[in-house]
Amino acid sequence: MFNLKNIQEDITTEFKAKLNDTLEREVVAFLNSKKGGDIYIGISDDKKVIGVEDIDTVQLVISDRLKNNIEPSILGLYEIITQKIYDKTIIKIIVTRGTEKPYYIKKYGMSIKGCLMRVGSGIVPMNTQMIENFFSSRTKNSLKNIVSPRQNLTFEQLKIYYDARGLNINSSFLENLDFYTDSKKFNFIAFLLADNNNISIKVAKYNGTDKVDLIENEEFGFCSLIKVTKNVLDKLSIENKTFTKITGDAQRFQKNMIDKKALREALINAMVHNDYTKEVFPVIEIYHDRLTITSYGGLVSGLSKDELFEGRSLPRNRELMRIFRDLELVEHLGSGIHRILKAYDKDIFKISENFFEVCFTFESNVEVTTEVTTEVTTEVTTEVSDEIKKIIMLLDTPQNKKTLKEKLGLKNDEHFRKKYLKPALENGFIAMTIPDKPRSKLQKYKLTKKAKMIKLRFT
Repeated sequence: MFNLKNIQEDITTEFKAKLNDTLEREVVAFLNSKKGGDIYIGISDDKKVIGVEDIDTVQLVISDRLKNNIEPSILGLYEIITQKIYDKTIIKIIVTRGTEKPYYIKKYGMSIKGCLMRVGSGIVPMNTQMIENFFSSRTKNSLKNIVSPRQNLTFEQLKIYYDARGLNINSSFLENLDFYTDSKKFNFIAFLLADNNNISIKVAKYNGTDKVDLIENEEFGFCSLIKVTKNVLDKLSIENKTFTKITGDAQRFQKNMIDKKALREALINAMVHNDYTKEVFPVIEIYHDRLTITSYGGLVSGLSKDELFEGRSLPRNRELMRIFRDLELVEHLGSGIHRILKAYDKDIFKISENFFEVCFTFESNVEVTTEVTTEVTTEVTTEVSDEIKKIIMLLDTPQNKKTLKEKLGLKNDEHFRKKYLKPALENGFIAMTIPDKPRSKLQKYKLTKKAKMIKLRFT
Protein backbone atom coordinates (compact mmCIF):
# COMPACT_ATOMS: atom_id res chain seq x y z
CA MET A 1 0.00 0.00 0.00
CA PHE A 2 1.22 3.49 -0.86
CA ASN A 3 2.63 5.31 2.18
CA LEU A 4 3.13 9.08 1.88
CA LYS A 5 5.47 9.10 4.86
CA ASN A 6 8.07 7.18 2.88
CA ILE A 7 8.09 9.41 -0.20
CA GLN A 8 8.86 13.02 -1.07
CA GLU A 9 9.51 15.10 -4.17
CA ASP A 10 13.01 14.43 -5.44
CA ILE A 11 14.87 13.49 -8.61
CA THR A 12 12.49 10.57 -9.30
CA THR A 13 9.22 11.84 -7.78
CA GLU A 14 6.84 14.67 -8.68
CA PHE A 15 3.55 15.64 -6.99
CA LYS A 16 0.80 17.50 -8.84
CA ALA A 17 -2.42 18.65 -7.19
CA LYS A 18 -4.18 18.43 -10.56
CA LEU A 19 -3.45 17.90 -14.22
CA ASN A 20 -2.11 21.11 -15.75
CA ASP A 21 -0.13 22.34 -18.75
CA THR A 22 3.26 21.36 -17.26
CA LEU A 23 2.70 17.61 -17.71
CA GLU A 24 4.72 17.30 -20.92
CA ARG A 25 7.65 19.20 -19.36
CA GLU A 26 7.80 16.83 -16.41
CA VAL A 27 7.52 13.68 -18.51
CA VAL A 28 10.21 14.86 -20.96
CA ALA A 29 12.51 15.68 -18.01
CA PHE A 30 12.10 12.16 -16.60
CA LEU A 31 12.65 10.57 -20.03
CA ASN A 32 15.93 12.48 -20.37
CA SER A 33 17.08 11.61 -16.83
CA LYS A 34 19.21 8.67 -15.65
CA LYS A 35 16.46 6.81 -13.81
CA GLY A 36 13.04 8.00 -15.01
CA GLY A 37 10.48 8.85 -12.36
CA ASP A 38 6.92 8.82 -11.05
CA ILE A 39 4.34 11.61 -11.30
CA TYR A 40 1.47 11.56 -8.78
CA ILE A 41 -1.61 13.54 -9.83
CA GLY A 42 -3.98 14.31 -6.98
CA ILE A 43 -1.30 15.03 -4.35
CA SER A 44 -0.21 18.61 -3.65
CA ASP A 45 3.38 19.77 -3.11
CA ASP A 46 2.80 19.72 0.67
CA LYS A 47 1.70 16.03 0.37
CA LYS A 48 -2.00 16.71 0.89
CA VAL A 49 -4.12 14.05 -0.83
CA ILE A 50 -6.71 15.79 -2.98
CA GLY A 51 -7.67 12.98 -5.33
CA VAL A 52 -8.78 13.13 -8.96
CA GLU A 53 -12.33 13.58 -10.19
CA ASP A 54 -13.51 11.79 -13.35
CA ILE A 55 -10.57 9.38 -13.34
CA ASP A 56 -11.31 7.77 -16.71
CA THR A 57 -11.48 11.07 -18.59
CA VAL A 58 -8.29 12.39 -17.01
CA GLN A 59 -6.42 9.18 -17.90
CA LEU A 60 -7.54 9.46 -21.52
CA VAL A 61 -6.44 13.09 -21.67
CA ILE A 62 -3.02 12.20 -20.23
CA SER A 63 -2.54 9.34 -22.70
CA ASP A 64 -3.53 11.54 -25.65
CA ARG A 65 -1.19 14.36 -24.63
CA LEU A 66 1.81 12.08 -24.08
CA LYS A 67 1.22 10.31 -27.37
CA ASN A 68 0.85 13.45 -29.47
CA ASN A 69 2.94 16.13 -27.76
CA ILE A 70 6.31 14.41 -27.18
CA GLU A 71 8.90 13.13 -29.64
CA PRO A 72 10.40 10.66 -30.37
CA SER A 73 7.47 8.31 -29.68
CA ILE A 74 7.30 7.26 -26.02
CA LEU A 75 4.72 4.50 -26.36
CA GLY A 76 5.94 1.68 -24.13
CA LEU A 77 8.00 4.04 -21.95
CA TYR A 78 5.24 5.14 -19.60
CA GLU A 79 2.28 3.69 -17.77
CA ILE A 80 -0.78 5.30 -16.24
CA ILE A 81 -2.29 3.58 -13.19
CA THR A 82 -4.61 4.52 -10.34
CA GLN A 83 -4.07 4.14 -6.59
CA LYS A 84 -6.27 4.55 -3.52
CA ILE A 85 -4.99 6.74 -0.67
CA TYR A 86 -7.18 7.65 2.31
CA ASP A 87 -10.31 6.68 0.32
CA LYS A 88 -9.33 9.01 -2.51
CA THR A 89 -8.18 7.96 -5.96
CA ILE A 90 -5.01 9.41 -7.44
CA ILE A 91 -3.24 8.84 -10.77
CA LYS A 92 0.34 7.64 -10.97
CA ILE A 93 2.33 8.03 -14.19
CA ILE A 94 5.36 5.74 -14.26
CA VAL A 95 7.98 7.10 -16.66
CA THR A 96 11.05 5.08 -17.55
CA ARG A 97 14.35 6.53 -18.70
CA GLY A 98 14.29 6.75 -22.51
CA THR A 99 16.81 5.18 -24.87
CA GLU A 100 16.43 7.65 -27.76
CA LYS A 101 17.42 10.91 -26.09
CA PRO A 102 16.92 13.76 -26.36
CA TYR A 103 13.15 13.67 -25.90
CA TYR A 104 11.45 16.98 -26.45
CA ILE A 105 8.12 18.79 -26.46
CA LYS A 106 6.93 18.53 -30.04
CA LYS A 107 5.78 22.13 -30.54
CA TYR A 108 9.20 23.48 -29.49
CA GLY A 109 11.25 20.95 -31.43
CA MET A 110 14.73 19.74 -30.50
CA SER A 111 15.64 23.07 -28.91
CA ILE A 112 16.63 24.46 -25.52
CA LYS A 113 12.97 25.19 -24.85
CA GLY A 114 11.81 21.73 -25.88
CA CYS A 115 14.58 19.54 -24.36
CA LEU A 116 14.40 19.42 -20.56
CA MET A 117 15.97 17.33 -17.81
CA ARG A 118 15.42 16.62 -14.14
CA VAL A 119 17.78 18.13 -11.58
CA GLY A 120 16.84 17.40 -7.97
CA SER A 121 13.13 18.07 -7.68
CA GLY A 122 13.19 20.67 -10.45
CA ILE A 123 13.40 20.92 -14.24
CA VAL A 124 16.08 22.71 -16.26
CA PRO A 125 16.59 23.10 -20.01
CA MET A 126 19.43 21.28 -21.76
CA ASN A 127 22.12 23.39 -23.36
CA THR A 128 22.88 23.10 -27.07
CA GLN A 129 25.98 20.96 -26.56
CA MET A 130 24.10 18.48 -24.41
CA ILE A 131 21.31 18.18 -27.01
CA GLU A 132 23.83 17.56 -29.78
CA ASN A 133 25.71 14.95 -27.71
CA PHE A 134 22.53 13.04 -26.90
CA PHE A 135 21.37 13.16 -30.50
CA SER A 136 24.69 11.92 -31.88
CA SER A 137 24.67 8.93 -29.51
CA ARG A 138 20.97 8.14 -29.99
CA THR A 139 20.36 4.43 -30.49
CA LYS A 140 20.50 3.75 -34.23
CA ASN A 141 20.03 -0.02 -34.08
CA SER A 142 16.63 -0.03 -32.36
CA LEU A 143 14.19 -2.57 -33.75
CA LYS A 144 12.05 0.24 -35.09
CA ASN A 145 14.86 1.43 -37.37
CA ILE A 146 15.90 -2.02 -38.65
CA VAL A 147 14.15 -2.94 -41.90
CA SER A 148 12.34 -6.28 -41.80
CA PRO A 149 14.05 -9.01 -43.90
CA ARG A 150 10.61 -9.61 -45.43
CA GLN A 151 8.11 -7.01 -46.58
CA ASN A 152 5.16 -9.25 -47.53
CA LEU A 153 3.99 -9.50 -43.92
CA THR A 154 0.51 -10.25 -42.57
CA PHE A 155 -0.78 -9.81 -39.02
CA GLU A 156 -3.98 -11.86 -38.70
CA GLN A 157 -2.82 -13.55 -35.49
CA LEU A 158 -2.04 -10.25 -33.80
CA LYS A 159 -5.33 -8.73 -34.95
CA ILE A 160 -7.22 -11.67 -33.45
CA TYR A 161 -5.53 -11.11 -30.10
CA TYR A 162 -6.33 -7.38 -30.16
CA ASP A 163 -9.90 -8.06 -31.26
CA ALA A 164 -10.36 -10.62 -28.47
CA ARG A 165 -9.29 -7.96 -25.95
CA GLY A 166 -11.87 -5.56 -27.40
CA LEU A 167 -9.14 -3.20 -28.62
CA ASN A 168 -9.63 -1.03 -31.68
CA ILE A 169 -8.36 -2.25 -35.05
CA ASN A 170 -8.57 0.34 -37.81
CA SER A 171 -6.72 1.46 -40.92
CA SER A 172 -3.98 2.98 -38.75
CA PHE A 173 -3.51 -0.17 -36.63
CA LEU A 174 -0.03 -1.07 -37.93
CA GLU A 175 1.16 2.52 -37.96
CA ASN A 176 0.00 3.05 -34.37
CA LEU A 177 2.08 0.04 -33.31
CA ASP A 178 5.22 1.62 -34.85
CA PHE A 179 5.60 -1.14 -37.45
CA TYR A 180 7.22 1.12 -40.04
CA THR A 181 10.64 2.69 -40.46
CA ASP A 182 10.94 6.34 -41.46
CA SER A 183 11.13 5.15 -45.07
CA LYS A 184 7.70 3.49 -44.66
CA LYS A 185 9.02 -0.08 -44.81
CA PHE A 186 8.08 -2.77 -42.30
CA ASN A 187 10.61 -2.80 -39.45
CA PHE A 188 11.92 -5.64 -37.29
CA ILE A 189 9.17 -5.13 -34.72
CA ALA A 190 6.66 -5.91 -37.46
CA PHE A 191 8.70 -8.96 -38.45
CA LEU A 192 8.62 -10.32 -34.88
CA LEU A 193 4.83 -9.90 -34.66
CA ALA A 194 4.00 -11.12 -38.18
CA ASP A 195 2.13 -14.35 -38.94
CA ASN A 196 5.26 -15.81 -40.55
CA ASN A 197 8.90 -15.16 -39.59
CA ASN A 198 12.05 -16.98 -38.52
CA ILE A 199 11.58 -16.74 -34.73
CA SER A 200 12.47 -19.99 -33.05
CA ILE A 201 12.23 -20.46 -29.27
CA LYS A 202 13.68 -23.78 -28.14
CA VAL A 203 12.69 -25.70 -25.03
CA ALA A 204 15.38 -28.33 -24.38
CA LYS A 205 15.00 -31.07 -21.79
CA TYR A 206 17.89 -33.08 -20.35
CA ASN A 207 17.94 -36.32 -18.40
CA GLY A 208 20.55 -35.22 -15.84
CA THR A 209 22.01 -32.04 -14.42
CA ASP A 210 24.14 -31.21 -17.48
CA LYS A 211 23.69 -31.04 -21.25
CA VAL A 212 25.07 -34.50 -22.01
CA ASP A 213 21.81 -36.45 -22.31
CA LEU A 214 19.28 -34.46 -24.38
CA ILE A 215 15.92 -36.22 -24.26
CA GLU A 216 13.67 -33.57 -25.82
CA ASN A 217 14.19 -30.50 -27.98
CA GLU A 218 10.89 -28.83 -28.81
CA GLU A 219 10.77 -25.78 -31.04
CA PHE A 220 8.14 -23.03 -30.93
CA GLY A 221 8.06 -20.35 -33.54
CA PHE A 222 7.77 -19.11 -37.09
CA CYS A 223 4.68 -17.12 -36.14
CA SER A 224 3.73 -14.00 -34.14
CA LEU A 225 5.85 -13.50 -31.02
CA ILE A 226 2.62 -13.25 -29.01
CA LYS A 227 1.49 -16.67 -30.16
CA VAL A 228 4.97 -18.09 -29.54
CA THR A 229 4.92 -16.69 -26.00
CA LYS A 230 1.53 -18.20 -25.24
CA ASN A 231 2.55 -21.60 -26.65
CA VAL A 232 5.75 -21.67 -24.59
CA LEU A 233 3.75 -20.68 -21.48
CA ASP A 234 1.51 -23.68 -22.14
CA LYS A 235 4.53 -25.95 -22.44
CA LEU A 236 6.01 -24.67 -19.17
CA SER A 237 2.66 -25.07 -17.42
CA ILE A 238 2.70 -28.75 -18.36
CA GLU A 239 6.33 -29.17 -17.27
CA ASN A 240 5.73 -27.37 -13.96
CA LYS A 241 4.37 -30.43 -12.19
CA THR A 242 2.51 -30.41 -8.90
CA PHE A 243 4.10 -32.47 -6.13
CA THR A 244 3.49 -33.41 -2.50
CA LYS A 245 6.02 -31.94 -0.09
CA ILE A 246 6.63 -33.25 3.43
CA THR A 247 7.23 -30.58 6.08
CA GLY A 248 9.22 -30.96 9.30
CA ASP A 249 6.15 -31.88 11.34
CA ALA A 250 5.26 -34.69 8.91
CA GLN A 251 2.45 -32.69 7.36
CA ARG A 252 2.00 -32.72 3.61
CA PHE A 253 0.95 -30.04 1.20
CA GLN A 254 0.90 -29.70 -2.56
CA LYS A 255 2.68 -27.07 -4.61
CA ASN A 256 4.34 -26.65 -7.97
CA MET A 257 7.99 -27.36 -8.66
CA ILE A 258 8.34 -23.67 -9.56
CA ASP A 259 6.19 -20.77 -8.38
CA LYS A 260 3.73 -20.29 -11.24
CA LYS A 261 3.67 -16.49 -11.20
CA ALA A 262 7.44 -16.22 -11.04
CA LEU A 263 7.87 -18.68 -13.92
CA ARG A 264 5.42 -16.77 -16.08
CA GLU A 265 7.02 -13.40 -15.35
CA ALA A 266 10.51 -14.72 -16.10
CA LEU A 267 9.44 -15.96 -19.51
CA ILE A 268 7.56 -12.74 -20.36
CA ASN A 269 10.59 -10.65 -19.32
CA ALA A 270 12.85 -12.76 -21.54
CA MET A 271 10.53 -12.29 -24.52
CA VAL A 272 10.08 -8.54 -24.07
CA HIS A 273 13.65 -7.55 -23.14
CA ASN A 274 15.63 -9.90 -25.38
CA ASP A 275 18.05 -8.18 -27.78
CA TYR A 276 16.67 -9.32 -31.13
CA THR A 277 19.05 -7.17 -33.21
CA LYS A 278 21.48 -10.12 -33.51
CA GLU A 279 18.58 -12.52 -34.21
CA VAL A 280 19.40 -14.50 -31.06
CA PHE A 281 16.26 -15.70 -29.29
CA PRO A 282 15.49 -16.78 -25.69
CA VAL A 283 16.21 -20.40 -24.74
CA ILE A 284 14.53 -22.53 -22.05
CA GLU A 285 16.40 -25.52 -20.63
CA ILE A 286 14.95 -28.09 -18.25
CA TYR A 287 17.31 -30.26 -16.21
CA HIS A 288 16.71 -32.91 -13.55
CA ASP A 289 17.03 -30.33 -10.78
CA ARG A 290 16.32 -26.93 -12.35
CA LEU A 291 14.82 -24.88 -15.16
CA THR A 292 16.63 -21.95 -16.76
CA ILE A 293 15.36 -19.16 -19.01
CA THR A 294 18.12 -17.29 -20.84
CA SER A 295 17.71 -14.19 -22.97
CA TYR A 296 20.33 -12.37 -24.98
CA GLY A 297 21.57 -8.85 -24.25
CA GLY A 298 22.37 -8.62 -20.54
CA LEU A 299 21.12 -5.55 -18.71
CA VAL A 300 19.92 -2.61 -20.79
CA SER A 301 22.59 0.09 -20.93
CA GLY A 302 22.00 2.60 -18.15
CA LEU A 303 20.18 0.18 -15.82
CA SER A 304 22.08 -1.20 -12.82
CA LYS A 305 21.33 -4.41 -10.93
CA ASP A 306 20.22 -2.43 -7.89
CA GLU A 307 17.78 -0.42 -10.00
CA LEU A 308 16.51 -3.62 -11.61
CA PHE A 309 15.77 -5.20 -8.22
CA GLU A 310 14.16 -1.97 -7.00
CA GLY A 311 11.62 -2.30 -9.81
CA ARG A 312 12.94 0.40 -12.14
CA SER A 313 12.16 -0.54 -15.70
CA LEU A 314 14.08 0.40 -18.83
CA PRO A 315 12.53 -1.46 -21.78
CA ARG A 316 15.01 -2.54 -24.40
CA ASN A 317 12.14 -2.88 -26.87
CA ARG A 318 9.52 -0.28 -25.98
CA GLU A 319 7.31 -1.25 -28.92
CA LEU A 320 7.14 -4.86 -27.73
CA MET A 321 6.51 -3.72 -24.15
CA ARG A 322 3.58 -1.61 -25.34
CA ILE A 323 2.00 -4.54 -27.27
CA PHE A 324 2.50 -7.04 -24.42
CA ARG A 325 0.83 -4.54 -22.08
CA ASP A 326 -2.04 -3.96 -24.52
CA LEU A 327 -2.71 -7.69 -24.47
CA GLU A 328 -2.31 -7.85 -20.66
CA LEU A 329 0.69 -10.16 -20.76
CA VAL A 330 2.55 -7.48 -18.78
CA GLU A 331 0.85 -5.73 -15.86
CA HIS A 332 2.99 -2.71 -14.92
CA LEU A 333 6.44 -1.43 -15.80
CA GLY A 334 8.95 -3.16 -13.53
CA SER A 335 6.33 -5.40 -11.90
CA GLY A 336 7.74 -8.65 -13.29
CA ILE A 337 10.96 -8.63 -11.25
CA HIS A 338 9.00 -7.78 -8.08
CA ARG A 339 6.70 -10.76 -8.65
CA ILE A 340 9.70 -13.08 -9.02
CA LEU A 341 11.41 -11.67 -5.91
CA LYS A 342 8.28 -12.32 -3.83
CA ALA A 343 8.98 -16.04 -4.25
CA TYR A 344 12.76 -16.22 -4.78
CA ASP A 345 16.03 -14.58 -3.74
CA LYS A 346 18.10 -12.39 -6.04
CA ASP A 347 20.67 -15.14 -6.54
CA ILE A 348 18.43 -16.89 -9.08
CA PHE A 349 19.42 -14.10 -11.52
CA LYS A 350 22.71 -14.61 -13.37
CA ILE A 351 23.54 -11.49 -15.37
CA SER A 352 26.54 -11.09 -17.64
CA GLU A 353 27.46 -8.59 -20.34
CA ASN A 354 25.62 -10.53 -23.05
CA PHE A 355 23.14 -12.80 -21.27
CA PHE A 356 20.39 -12.59 -18.67
CA GLU A 357 19.54 -15.93 -17.04
CA VAL A 358 16.91 -16.85 -14.46
CA CYS A 359 17.56 -20.23 -12.82
CA PHE A 360 14.71 -21.90 -10.90
CA THR A 361 15.89 -24.78 -8.71
CA PHE A 362 13.15 -27.35 -8.22
CA GLU A 363 11.69 -27.68 -4.73
CA SER A 364 13.38 -30.35 -2.63
CA ASN A 365 11.90 -32.87 -0.17
CA VAL A 366 9.55 -34.20 -2.85
CA GLU A 367 7.64 -37.37 -2.03
CA VAL A 368 5.77 -38.04 -5.25
CA THR A 369 4.55 -36.28 -8.35
CA THR A 370 0.78 -36.27 -8.15
CA GLU A 371 -0.48 -34.45 -11.20
CA VAL A 372 0.39 -32.12 -14.02
CA THR A 373 -0.99 -28.62 -13.85
CA THR A 374 -3.81 -28.04 -16.32
CA GLU A 375 -3.60 -24.26 -16.46
CA VAL A 376 -3.09 -24.05 -20.20
CA THR A 377 -4.80 -21.78 -22.65
CA THR A 378 -7.81 -22.50 -24.80
CA GLU A 379 -5.48 -22.80 -27.78
CA VAL A 380 -4.11 -26.07 -26.45
CA THR A 381 -7.03 -27.69 -24.64
CA THR A 382 -10.04 -27.03 -26.83
CA GLU A 383 -10.81 -29.60 -29.52
CA VAL A 384 -13.11 -28.77 -32.42
CA SER A 385 -14.69 -30.86 -35.13
CA ASP A 386 -13.60 -30.48 -38.75
CA GLU A 387 -16.95 -28.86 -39.53
CA ILE A 388 -16.61 -26.23 -36.81
CA LYS A 389 -13.02 -25.63 -37.82
CA LYS A 390 -14.16 -24.83 -41.37
CA ILE A 391 -16.67 -22.29 -40.08
CA ILE A 392 -14.08 -20.64 -37.85
CA MET A 393 -11.62 -20.31 -40.71
CA LEU A 394 -14.21 -18.90 -43.16
CA LEU A 395 -16.06 -16.51 -40.87
CA ASP A 396 -13.92 -13.36 -40.88
CA THR A 397 -16.87 -10.94 -40.92
CA PRO A 398 -20.53 -11.60 -39.98
CA GLN A 399 -22.27 -13.69 -42.65
CA ASN A 400 -25.86 -14.79 -43.20
CA LYS A 401 -26.78 -18.47 -43.42
CA LYS A 402 -26.93 -18.58 -47.23
CA THR A 403 -23.54 -16.96 -47.76
CA LEU A 404 -21.89 -19.14 -45.14
CA LYS A 405 -23.32 -22.31 -46.64
CA GLU A 406 -22.11 -21.30 -50.12
CA LYS A 407 -18.60 -20.58 -48.84
CA LEU A 408 -18.54 -24.03 -47.29
CA GLY A 409 -19.54 -25.54 -50.64
CA LEU A 410 -22.68 -27.14 -49.19
CA LYS A 411 -26.11 -27.56 -50.80
CA ASN A 412 -28.17 -29.55 -48.28
CA ASP A 413 -29.79 -27.20 -45.72
CA GLU A 414 -30.40 -29.91 -43.10
CA HIS A 415 -26.84 -31.21 -43.29
CA PHE A 416 -25.50 -27.68 -42.93
CA ARG A 417 -27.76 -26.98 -39.94
CA LYS A 418 -27.05 -30.24 -38.05
CA LYS A 419 -23.34 -30.67 -38.74
CA TYR A 420 -22.14 -27.10 -38.91
CA LEU A 421 -24.42 -24.32 -37.69
CA LYS A 422 -26.07 -25.93 -34.67
CA PRO A 423 -22.88 -27.42 -33.11
CA ALA A 424 -21.02 -24.15 -33.63
CA LEU A 425 -23.79 -22.20 -31.89
CA GLU A 426 -24.28 -24.68 -29.05
CA ASN A 427 -20.56 -24.86 -28.29
CA GLY A 428 -20.17 -21.09 -28.25
CA PHE A 429 -17.98 -20.72 -31.33
CA ILE A 430 -20.38 -18.46 -33.22
CA ALA A 431 -23.18 -16.14 -32.12
CA MET A 432 -26.14 -14.44 -33.74
CA THR A 433 -25.90 -10.75 -34.54
CA ILE A 434 -29.61 -10.40 -33.63
CA PRO A 435 -29.98 -12.92 -30.77
CA ASP A 436 -33.45 -11.75 -29.69
CA LYS A 437 -34.82 -12.43 -33.21
CA PRO A 438 -33.31 -15.77 -34.27
CA ARG A 439 -35.53 -16.08 -37.37
CA SER A 440 -34.93 -12.55 -38.65
CA LYS A 441 -34.15 -12.27 -42.37
CA LEU A 442 -31.32 -9.93 -41.40
CA GLN A 443 -29.77 -12.53 -39.11
CA LYS A 444 -26.02 -13.07 -39.45
CA TYR A 445 -23.46 -15.14 -37.58
CA LYS A 446 -20.17 -13.95 -36.11
CA LEU A 447 -17.21 -15.54 -34.36
CA THR A 448 -17.10 -15.40 -30.56
CA LYS A 449 -14.02 -14.50 -28.52
CA LYS A 450 -13.55 -18.22 -27.85
CA ALA A 451 -13.49 -19.00 -31.57
CA LYS A 452 -11.09 -16.16 -32.34
CA MET A 453 -8.61 -17.58 -29.87
CA ILE A 454 -9.08 -21.08 -31.30
CA LYS A 455 -8.51 -19.69 -34.80
CA LEU A 456 -4.92 -18.92 -33.82
CA ARG A 457 -4.23 -22.65 -33.75
CA PHE A 458 -4.85 -22.87 -37.45
CA THR A 459 -3.32 -19.60 -38.74
